Amino acid sequence: MNDPTQIFKKYLNDNGKIDCLDAFRLARELGIVPGEIAALTKRHNIKIDNCELGVFGSNDFGERRDDIYERLSSKANTEKQIECSAAWEVAQEFSLKKVGSTTKNSDIEVIYCQLGCFRTRIHHGSKS
Repeated sequence: MNDPTQIFKKYLNDNGKIDCLDAFRLARELGIVPGEIAALTKRHNIKIDNCELGVFGSNDFGERRDDIYERLSSKANTEKQIECSAAWEVAQEFSLKKVGSTTKNSDIEVIYCQLGCFRTRIHHGSKS
């Protein structure tokens, strides 16, 4: 792969970071699997921002929905952890925004980011 710096520039948000959804688009444009994006952007001192599932960033989220919570819980492990890819599968039924609102405002923890940003959440107090 050639130097992707010019391609990165068109995906940067106002904070000089690449939003989660744009990181998936970037992977597609570069012809790499999404799981390689975090390491690639890190090598270029660019951070991924605004996780669609509420793990990091400053996206605005709505209220938790009980029907989505139940669906996520059914796919989570006994410690209430759900893999990012499984949460995105649930989002196929509802929407990323609604699933993100539910994970952000509940005890469900998203693990194993599809972009490689995190394996497990680092707890720093409340999720809200």
